[in-house]
Amino acid sequence: MSDLDKHAGTPNAALSNGQGLRFGIVMSRYNEGISRCLLEGASECLKHHGVAPDDISVIEVPGAWEIPMGLTWLSKSSTFDGLLVVGVVIRGETPHFDYVCRSCADGCDRVAAQSNLVVGFGLLTCDTVEQANERAGGAVGNKGVEAAMAALEMANLKRSLITPVIGHL
Repeated sequence: MSDLDKHAGTPNAALSNGQGLRFGIVMSRYNEGISRCLLEGASECLKHHGVAPDDISVIEVPGAWEIPMGLTWLSKSSTFDGLLVVGVVIRGETPHFDYVCRSCADGCDRVAAQSNLVVGFGLLTCDTVEQANERAGGAVGNKGVEAAMAALEMANLKRSLITPVIGHL
């Protein structure tokens, strides 16, 4: 098992082939250093599993609040097999954290349902910067890798289910 896979659970080998798949990634620039680690993990995971570098498109948005809008724009392009989000929201002293996290999660869910596209969710919602760093390549792994692996497997599952249906029309 590679370093990219060691914290991503047990990858399903039959569904982890990225050849011919295209992915769009939305990265929040807020807490940019941590977000970039997540982006690097997600991108490297996709490439490690056969997604061509030219088949990975990244857009950056100011923060987690704007992630669903970025996803919406990417979903309208009709060129992606899957989308991913990466970023981090760190709890502060006000309820702002709760509103931003809920809005982002609900918005990502809405885009996935409305677009029928896979959306890998790599948004960290942590109490401290230390927790975020541990999940962006530290002792707990890289949640960007986990989001990419989930999106890759789901895109392959979708392709395996839709291809036979189209073939029988």
